[in-house]
Amino acid sequence: MGYTLAQKIIKSHLVSGDMTPGTEIGLKIDQTLTQDATGTMAYLEFEAMGIKRVKTEKSVAYIDHNTLQTGFENADDHRYIQTVAKKHGIYFSRPGNGICHQLHLERFGRPGATLIGSDSHTPTAGGIGMLAFGAGGLDVAVAMGGGTYYIPMPRMVKVTLTGRLRPWVSAKDIILEVLRRLTVKGGVGKIIEYGGEGILGLSVPQRATITNMGAELGATTSIFPSDDVTLEFLKAQGRESDWIELLPDGDAKYDEVIEINLSELEPLAAKPHSPDNVDTVKNIGPIKINQVCIGSCTNSSLYDMMRVASILRGNKVHPDVSLAIAPGSKQVFTMIAQNGALADMIAAGARILECACGPCIGMGQSPCSGGVSLRTFNRNFEGRSGTADAKVYLVSPETAAISAITGVLTDPRTLGTEPEIRLPETFLINDNMIEPPADEKEADNIEVVRGPNIKPFPKTSPLSDNIEAPCLLKVGDNITTDHIMPAGAKLLPYRSNIPKLSDYCFTRCDETFPSRAKKAGKGIIVGGSNYGQGSSREHAALVPLYLGIKAVVAKSFARIHMANLVNAGILPLIFRNPDDYDKIAQGDELELNSVRETLISGKDLILTDKTNGAKIPVYCEISERQRKMLLAGGLLNYTREQNR
Repeated sequence: MGYTLAQKIIKSHLVSGDMTPGTEIGLKIDQTLTQDATGTMAYLEFEAMGIKRVKTEKSVAYIDHNTLQTGFENADDHRYIQTVAKKHGIYFSRPGNGICHQLHLERFGRPGATLIGSDSHTPTAGGIGMLAFGAGGLDVAVAMGGGTYYIPMPRMVKVTLTGRLRPWVSAKDIILEVLRRLTVKGGVGKIIEYGGEGILGLSVPQRATITNMGAELGATTSIFPSDDVTLEFLKAQGRESDWIELLPDGDAKYDEVIEINLSELEPLAAKPHSPDNVDTVKNIGPIKINQVCIGSCTNSSLYDMMRVASILRGNKVHPDVSLAIAPGSKQVFTMIAQNGALADMIAAGARILECACGPCIGMGQSPCSGGVSLRTFNRNFEGRSGTADAKVYLVSPETAAISAITGVLTDPRTLGTEPEIRLPETFLINDNMIEPPADEKEADNIEVVRGPNIKPFPKTSPLSDNIEAPCLLKVGDNITTDHIMPAGAKLLPYRSNIPKLSDYCFTRCDETFPSRAKKAGKGIIVGGSNYGQGSSREHAALVPLYLGIKAVVAKSFARIHMANLVNAGILPLIFRNPDDYDKIAQGDELELNSVRETLISGKDLILTDKTNGAKIPVYCEISERQRKMLLAGGLLNYTREQNR
């Protein structure tokens, strides 16, 4: 039996385990990336390991999240990342150079290689045939030190694309259709491979839009073949030597096959407040809008910018709409400045933002109270925009641009003949904002600069044998990492300051949680299905750790967040019977006995609700390695023990 595309890369990078779905495998990692909102903590963790220089093929530190500098905190973090990168062998992409995922596609991504990044949208690189995973910062730190990256072996899903996109239907509509069919939980434990004749009509930027939003499916990653389309893109970037052909075997077997006829798709939108709440633009109707934001790692490529400019050319943004556009990289920004597209945007009344994540993470451009915002981004979780009662719709760049002109949600097919956008044969190559690391001799003389906002990694301790703690919080299904540890312009500057962040933990669910947690000194969280979906931010585990959370009991977990809980030394427990969720009330006193012995045996733990007497079986769906990590009190403690 032949191999799928992902299985081929896994096989060539397999360090431990076998490729049986659900069992743990260890992978050699070729490349890593970080961004500044998660990077400071990742590099503090790397330093704590005592390794002098990264051992990967290439590691890159990008500054793209915390670029709004209203105080010293962000600038200090950037200075720290720059100096630690130079000292330890990491390339440093300066503020203003662009968004990590767009840049990695342009300058570093390599078909057939493995990549992990401390950002959940790292699978964007699957658009050029990389096996790319979002991960917690600690996992990235271990990989930079030459360590193995561990995941459960995923099942393989093939999405076969047939036909061709009709005019004014885009790659964003393809991934929204996949989300409509599979939901935000439908990709858990799976790798999504795209194939079929329909992929031949999709450029690398279009493919990257699709793999980017695979994160919203909960998928382990998403990937396209490396073919002639990939070669054309890498040639244009002056990186033809990085190309290899990478295709699935003709007799490869998939666990699931989904077919989408591109010729039948029409413009779609994800309605508030979930990426899978998808309907057609036509069905939603001409709702009045207040804001349009175009950009993010999903839709900020040169192709997207040119499509938007062609629609705005000669038109005017509606007087009731604020239109903000953020090109994805300095390369894109410079090229639209040279070819006149930027002038078309400005003339139409667009507000041009820095090449950064910006509004996608609530870093500026928050909508008005109760406002309707159309965004070409990947997430529309409630409150993520920075405005608690805003209604955010996820749409294609084409839908966003025409709607900015009309002032209402508008189907781009009303525009008539679609202009043809051709990508240039050669892109502008200028890497003067990427700083290479120092050589090993020079590195010894480099001082790592730490500002006063940078606080140490929270202390962990070996797992207790008996845990008695109150249910400090009970939450429902699809709790996101934004619920657990909010982002936005006010809080992102404190990503290197866990004590400060603790004042905001779970405040989107319960404003009293931080004060109650600090008063109790210990606690257990109870959650529903898909607990921890969304961002890879390990702060959603580290801050609860700081607040004394000993365990999280849920119906099911999102992959990255569950790994982050284990890394932090917090027990991730799953209800053996999901209906037992209803037996626990917030405030109940809970107890777990013989935790270490039972964890070692692999048997179910019994969670006793001392308030009502209920005996609830729960289990820990972890590997033997993760079991040892939990016993040691987390990945850092475990790594130190292994290196003794």
